Amino acid sequence: MKLDPTVCVLGEDVGHYGGSYKVTKGLAEMFGDLRVLDTPIAENSFTGMGVGAAMKGLRPVVEGMNMGFLLLAYNQISNNCGMLHYTSGGQFKVPLVIRGPGGVGRQLGAEHSQRLESYFQSIPGLQMVACSTPYNAKGLMKAAIRSENPVVLFEHVLLYNLKEKIPNEEYVLCLEEAEMVRPGEHVTILTYSRMRYHVLQAEKTLVNKGYDPEIIDIRSLKPFDLHTIGNSIKKTHRVLIVEECMRTGGIGASLRSAIIDNFWDYLDAPIMCLSSQDVPTPYAGTLEDATVAQPAQIVAAVEQICQ
Repeated sequence: MKLDPTVCVLGEDVGHYGGSYKVTKGLAEMFGDLRVLDTPIAENSFTGMGVGAAMKGLRPVVEGMNMGFLLLAYNQISNNCGMLHYTSGGQFKVPLVIRGPGGVGRQLGAEHSQRLESYFQSIPGLQMVACSTPYNAKGLMKAAIRSENPVVLFEHVLLYNLKEKIPNEEYVLCLEEAEMVRPGEHVTILTYSRMRYHVLQAEKTLVNKGYDPEIIDIRSLKPFDLHTIGNSIKKTHRVLIVEECMRTGGIGASLRSAIIDNFWDYLDAPIMCLSSQDVPTPYAGTLEDATVAQPAQIVAAVEQICQ
């Protein structure tokens, strides 16, 4: 925002309150109430305002206080945000970022535990990324703001407390690149967002059992980085997908389809996918955990694949 005066932020409580998870803390004092705009509880209206502002040359960052609330703005995101560049015959660009917390938290209930990546992945013209560390959150955010395309940046409600030393110098990450978290030889584990940490927990057990998993944080949910993913599959010949998204129509289903279409001849075993259960997320903590893939299930899946 210091470098580019066209960048602005809008959403519920993003101003003097600093955002529901304090992501925008201090920005209102630094840049003023117009560039850090508190909005009413009217997601469809302020998302549409963001689309219009982007068409006129600004670079708005729209925050959904909870990503589930953005279902109320689905028309703006789909029919306008994603398609206007095409439907205007290239007369308008929509350099808009939509970001906010989502995913299964700690007993937040069904309506506040939504994973909207499965809803948004079919919208033409929309790009999607998911951050998982402080380093890639900053790098992906900078890249998303600089992009000429509308970008949805998924943040996980349980990852805001992560701490990591990040470079003082400027850096921007590629929106279309996956991250190699751990190189390995036996099986390719593809994951993103919070599930990265469930996979890393499972990795300790797998290594102790003699397995050598290759772990990739796909980060780019649309489009997939098939170059990085394909090179890994050509080496390991086995794939496990671990996601928090729903099993039916989720990111894992699309990723499995892309792998079958492009790398079928390199597979030595069926692709396995651990996803969340196709049920509303329960409020009870033990039931909530039962709906999401856990480290022990990841270990069991790798053992089955590598038999």
